Amino acid sequence: MRNPPAGTHRSKGRRRTSRARRRIIGAASAATLGLIAWQVMSHYEIPPFTDKGDPVTYDRAADGAQDGKGAKAADSKSLMPTGPRAEFKNVKTLSDGTHVSVVTLDGPKSGFKGKVWVWAPKEYQDAKFAASGFPVMIALPGGPGNDSNYWSVGEFGPDRLSLEKSVSKWYEQGRSKPFLLAMPILNPGPDTHGIYWDASDIPDQPKMGTWLTEDVPDLMKANFRTIKDRAGWSYMGSSTGGFASLKAVLKHPDRFKTAIANGPDIVPDSPLWRGHEKEMAENNPKVLAKRLAATKGPDVYVAFQVGTRENPVTVNAVKNFMAAYGKGPVHTKLWEIPGGTHNGATYLREMEEPMQWISEQMEGPTPSS
Repeated sequence: MRNPPAGTHRSKGRRRTSRARRRIIGAASAATLGLIAWQVMSHYEIPPFTDKGDPVTYDRAADGAQDGKGAKAADSKSLMPTGPRAEFKNVKTLSDGTHVSVVTLDGPKSGFKGKVWVWAPKEYQDAKFAASGFPVMIALPGGPGNDSNYWSVGEFGPDRLSLEKSVSKWYEQGRSKPFLLAMPILNPGPDTHGIYWDASDIPDQPKMGTWLTEDVPDLMKANFRTIKDRAGWSYMGSSTGGFASLKAVLKHPDRFKTAIANGPDIVPDSPLWRGHEKEMAENNPKVLAKRLAATKGPDVYVAFQVGTRENPVTVNAVKNFMAAYGKGPVHTKLWEIPGGTHNGATYLREMEEPMQWISEQMEGPTPSS
């Protein structure tokens, strides 16, 4: 038998190698396209590539709290979930596996029905904190704030900062408590025609003051391990939400100890107060601060933030309030943000130091021994 021509075996080998290479390239291309497709469909929340809308349960200890079976014993400073457990639905899963979720709360005390977004840091699931409560921060947007709360899933600036990621980072750096976040809507409707509700119980209007200071905290107590003492409860807000935060700690110092007020209004000025001057005075931070000073406490701590490019009226109102009322039991501190404007991105970018200052006044969580 004649030997095959020189090079025949090498030619077949090259064809086989070429086919194998094409298969590998094809498989890799398909995998890459599949990954891209998954990311695109996940981004646009196309089922089944998203967990948006899935039920979220933060603490099953609420079951034990209701039926007396299997409930963990809380430490002396903590309150285990009281129940009933709300039906939270996932809005966004963060890169560390934590969830921002939402529930529609029918406020039993205010009679107002609206959405509340919540988030728990990853430390909440740490076994060493299983018997400990976590501090709560109620984070409020500016106006109109009637159908959303930009703190809930907002990402700000080129660094895509978010309140949740910032709290986690600051806690890891030892500069913040690992807050549970409650992020309710602020108003029952849009602020068209200059109408807003001043986070208050204005006569003949939805009771937004009760909603923010009673129903929302009660929701957190029902579903999470919280701190019994007022040192486990704080507010943070911007603009109208800053006013609401300031007012909450001054009006209810027995329940809330600290607040961060970003570019806040200082006095109530909604046109809905017309004819209700007595009730308006009961929601005026100046009146409330003067009253708190007269009773000599309890002490509250308010961190103010303003941008240097904000309306001078806002900046001067904050400084005048601090000069007149930031004494005795009303502890205040101001951070001026160079070049900052009146928006959430400005405030969040520089919130680390105010967060550390109020965290130093707060409790929890306490690891088990």
